Amino acid sequence: MERILGGSADKNISFGDLRSFLKGLEFVERINGDHYIFSKEGVEEILNLQPKGSKAKPYQVKQVRNLILKYQMGSSADD
Repeated sequence: MERILGGSADKNISFGDLRSFLKGLEFVERINGDHYIFSKEGVEEILNLQPKGSKAKPYQVKQVRNLILKYQMGSSADD
């Protein structure tokens, strides 16, 4: 979570780690080809992520970070 929220390692986040992170925040995952679609009750936006090899695309890591910050997920106040 620190690497994703820190913003200095967007190019070096593995796609598997990003998926696990979102699942840990109770996002629901659907897979359609190479598109991994994440949604969560109470979150207006839907994340549509695709891997770039074994890594997450940097702009998509930024999208996830912005969503986490917007909804203040992962904090002790979450729930």
